[in-house]
Amino acid sequence: MGFTTAVATGFQKYVTFTGRARRSEFWFFTLYAFLAAVAAMVVDRFVDPPAAGVPYAVGIVYIVVVLVNFLPGLAVTVRRLHDTNRSGWWVFIALVPFLGAILLIVWYCTKGTQGDNRFGPDPRATA
Repeated sequence: MGFTTAVATGFQKYVTFTGRARRSEFWFFTLYAFLAAVAAMVVDRFVDPPAAGVPYAVGIVYIVVVLVNFLPGLAVTVRRLHDTNRSGWWVFIALVPFLGAILLIVWYCTKGTQGDNRFGPDPRATA
């Protein structure tokens, strides 16, 4: 799955928390969300510079970009966990400092289960 296809799929399945997402879909959508947030920060810096002495203030463009990408990002994250045959509720392990984030990154990088699992058919087989 390419970059534009992954981003389009992320927005087409805006709040679809069922099914499975391939590694490429997850990582390309994550890359898009990161680049969009950085671009929004740059635009905010030029449109409405922070007051003197303030290193950075969050601007309205950044807030809009983050809000627009929040639900599709959460949905693709849950679908990625489903691909590794884990419940989407495991996303809350990120609340455990340090260890939770490392565990999630390992799971995001892990190859999904081959064949069907309890969350649906193998997305690689249908591609």
